[in-house]
Amino acid sequence: MNETRNIRKVITASSLGTMIEWYDFYIFGMLAKTISTQFFPEGNSTAALLSTLAIFAAGFIVRPFGALVFGRLGDLIGRKYTFLLTLVLMGGSTFLIGLVPGYKTIGIAAPLLVLLLRLVQGLALGGEYGGAATYVAEHAPDNRRGFYTSWIQTTATLGLFVALGVIMVVRTSMPDDQFNSEWGGWRYPFWISILLVIVSVYIRMKMEESPVFKQLKAAGKTSANPLRESFRKRANFKMVLLALFGAAMGQGVIWYTGQFYAQSFLENKCFIGFEQSRTIMLWAIAFATPFFVVFGWLSDKIGRKWIMLAGMLLGILTYRPIFQAFLDFSKPRLELVAGARSEGTKEKTAELADGRGRVTTVSEKLQLPDGSSFTTMRSDTLYRAGTLASSPTLYREVELPSGLYWKTIGLVFLLILYVTMVYGPIAAFLVEIFPTRIRYTSMSLPYHIGNGVFGGLVPFIGLLLTTSFPGDDLVGLWYPIGVAALCFIIGAIYLSNRVDPDVND
Repeated sequence: MNETRNIRKVITASSLGTMIEWYDFYIFGMLAKTISTQFFPEGNSTAALLSTLAIFAAGFIVRPFGALVFGRLGDLIGRKYTFLLTLVLMGGSTFLIGLVPGYKTIGIAAPLLVLLLRLVQGLALGGEYGGAATYVAEHAPDNRRGFYTSWIQTTATLGLFVALGVIMVVRTSMPDDQFNSEWGGWRYPFWISILLVIVSVYIRMKMEESPVFKQLKAAGKTSANPLRESFRKRANFKMVLLALFGAAMGQGVIWYTGQFYAQSFLENKCFIGFEQSRTIMLWAIAFATPFFVVFGWLSDKIGRKWIMLAGMLLGILTYRPIFQAFLDFSKPRLELVAGARSEGTKEKTAELADGRGRVTTVSEKLQLPDGSSFTTMRSDTLYRAGTLASSPTLYREVELPSGLYWKTIGLVFLLILYVTMVYGPIAAFLVEIFPTRIRYTSMSLPYHIGNGVFGGLVPFIGLLLTTSFPGDDLVGLWYPIGVAALCFIIGAIYLSNRVDPDVND
């Protein structure tokens, strides 16, 4: 009974801190559209959004460096104090992003400061996951390692869930103009982070060091140089490469396609309104999250390999049909426009940033007979010289009728179910293929390259591809499909379904 109570405390303390770090990391991506208008000059919204997503991706790219720095510390001084440090760095940098003035106030310094803080976030997250997963695994019985570590796996999706929830509460509590202003409500989720971090630090301070690491340290068997031992020893380096190319990179693209790219696609390609796109994600995440634990538990029974590879294969085969369905659901049924009822128009005028004129945006919300709605929007720019330039009418903020809304939730649920299949067992898989003395370092690097580089670039590369090839709205999916296919082939050939080394080695 005491052992069960202890492992529950370990899981709770580790998971809470890791969830907060994911929350901190992802609110930036959730607010990418607003951030792009605040930290970059006006005039080209697509370029500003691409620049914002590039800064978002930069946080992922530096995660492997954080894995090396903090993984080495974790194998030298211990798991507990290392991921205490990563939590403080993450919370502090997130809070400071919320304090950076906008481009209109400090110019180019604004995006540069945000980039610097985003890099600190990436370094901190690079050290967090390996420590939390290792810490829980080293408390868990061998035959339940997949089940117990799967609770850590829920934290990435729960962090996304909390980020979506907090942003929705703030957004719906004030007018859009107030939320999107320079010091508006979009900053609140960043500021809230510091309170969450204080609570988590307090809880983690009461935790004991991993018993396996304490025994290793007491016996004088800790590694003197974890980096050299992890990557200069041929046998271990081979396992690092296999972990990356046979599991982690495929898991990374499945994770970010199923959650981040899906949310971006619903908003930017399907033009589903803010509230509906967010609630679709929230419902799907809520329904799918328990399956992290289900597949972690199942991996203790039948092995890790084929569960993870099955999730990749399902993504490869069904991504394009599912995302095509999103497009089909959200297209305004133009044949119904004749019977549409206008719910009023709104007009907004603003000066161009270069002072050459002013732009007037007129939007009208139309209610269709089937219960759906969409907003027509047109912009007219009147230049000082008297020239008038008009944009074509665009359809924006589609509101799905109830039936299509729940079908969309069901399809997003499937995407996140694939995530639970690849992600639920992977912590136990990575822990089991590396020895205790260099585990923090060895498992962190392939995980964060797979997730931070291959996975983290999914939104950026997806938008870049759709911008470069505008004729195909689904072209952005070829990147995750290609990476997952390569990983599936390597994993199917070279991965072992059961790797059960002694975690107390």
